[in-house]
Amino acid sequence: MNTDNAEYLCQLERSNSMESRLDCGPDNTEYLCQLGLKVIEIETQAVAGLSARIGETYANACRLLLACKGRVIIIGMGKSGHIGRKIASTLASTGTASYFVHPAEASHGDIGMLTPGDVVIAISNSGETAEILTLLPIIKLLDIPIIAMTGKPKSTLADYATVHLNISVDKEACPLGLAPTSSTTAALVMGDAIAITLLGARGFKANDFARFHPGGSLGRRLLLRIEGLMHAGNQLPCISEDCLLSEALVEMTRKSLGMTTIVDKEEKLCGIFTDGDLRRTLDQNVDIHNTPIKKVMTKKCRTISKDILAAEALKIMEQHKITSLVVIENKIPIGVVHMHDLLRAGIC
Repeated sequence: MNTDNAEYLCQLERSNSMESRLDCGPDNTEYLCQLGLKVIEIETQAVAGLSARIGETYANACRLLLACKGRVIIIGMGKSGHIGRKIASTLASTGTASYFVHPAEASHGDIGMLTPGDVVIAISNSGETAEILTLLPIIKLLDIPIIAMTGKPKSTLADYATVHLNISVDKEACPLGLAPTSSTTAALVMGDAIAITLLGARGFKANDFARFHPGGSLGRRLLLRIEGLMHAGNQLPCISEDCLLSEALVEMTRKSLGMTTIVDKEEKLCGIFTDGDLRRTLDQNVDIHNTPIKKVMTKKCRTISKDILAAEALKIMEQHKITSLVVIENKIPIGVVHMHDLLRAGIC
């Protein structure tokens, strides 16, 4: 914000005296904060005003999108275009095939991206954006329904649309009334409302969401299973219940997991021995060379299957304050997963 604009803003709230102007400079913390708070207040009121527009018309728009056999195409110019890109991205990541088409580019060939079966969402605060209006006859020729999001219910685009969603605001947060602020926020919130409504209506679940986000931490939490992280085969610490405590310590040291599983004659899990068990045992002055492991092992331990999510394993560890879990199949230990494995995988 330059000095001229700062003075103009200040004049809206204060007198034109020189003393008042001096209070409106960039060094005045209170003044700068008041400007920011005013923007938030105006935009909050704009969003709150949308609640009254969620009714039968909104439901009709959602039904139209749920019945879409093709893709949802978002179009918008300028700031509305930026908002449209975000809405298209949100729809695509929540189970609604969608992409953004720039209306100016559409007039020069990109209109070919639209096919019968699609649904168009056109965003224009004025409802008179020339680049969008130019496309309307072609969209109608393709028999593609249009959901218009405008701030002017009495506009060309609103009249042309199959369904019109009113996103009008009382005023922009910009004191000049020029920069799109409250209006773009309202459009974005309406777009988010639609995306999440469709998500709920389709029964879109967390696992579905993860499939669209395989590269991020969320995808790892919702897709990565223990089978891909556990220490198995030669890496699995395992001894017989007939072994001595000293042999258990050798196995723990060899496998470097701070624990070992203990199995019976049928190779079924009958207990574990951990670093914590070792400390408690040494406090009792136990002879490690003559004490059978089955006398000092922990008989009841937490186990999991290889198919559970890594995030669920983490939850179990945190709940019971443990650092490792034994993976079993038909009561036979087939692996061990350690807290460090989850940390390395980015689950935590």
